[in-house]
Amino acid sequence: MNQHHHEKGFIDGPAGRLQMLYQPGKPGMPAVVVCHPHPQYGGTMRNKVVYWIARAFEDAGCSVLRFNFRGVEQSEGTWDEGAGEALDTAAALDWLHARHPESPLWLAGFSFGCYAGLQAARNDDRVSRMFAVAPAVSLWSFDFLTGDRRPLTVVSGSADEIVPFAAVQAWVEQYPDIQFHVIEGAGHFFPEHMDEMTGILQADADLVSLPVAGS
Repeated sequence: MNQHHHEKGFIDGPAGRLQMLYQPGKPGMPAVVVCHPHPQYGGTMRNKVVYWIARAFEDAGCSVLRFNFRGVEQSEGTWDEGAGEALDTAAALDWLHARHPESPLWLAGFSFGCYAGLQAARNDDRVSRMFAVAPAVSLWSFDFLTGDRRPLTVVSGSADEIVPFAAVQAWVEQYPDIQFHVIEGAGHFFPEHMDEMTGILQADADLVSLPVAGS
């Protein structure tokens, strides 16, 4: 059975210290930064969807870093409309890459976390794979991804009550390289479809994993 022993602490961010949870993985396995949803609507690194995204990669042996954006819980700084949060993500990528320079560096986000996270990844050639779960494309412009040909997996629920599925579908059609997965009947937070969502992430990443169903 895979054991989860998260290191708790802080990393240096551009607006002060950023609270984090980190689990080291197996040598050479990908190192993944996971970004949480909108801070002003209760989003934190402890969000249930973020937890299961991180768990999916952890169970496969990846090193995983979750962190709180500026102004969330014990992270210093204040909300910055997504721009500062993208810089926070860049700091998280730097920290994780420094810990695992031999590992592929990946980025995963949920909802608003896709917006902030993918902005940072767009400007970081070290990031070789990206994963976007319920990307908030109806609330934020993702045009910064134009021309990016790196592998990007997008997972969306057909019954998303926050980001209309039609908006995600129209956005995805602009990027023929996206690996798009639709979970029929799933809402924004995947309450009845968490196993399916995590399974898609693992399958697209070609990760051999332990079961993630459970608590």
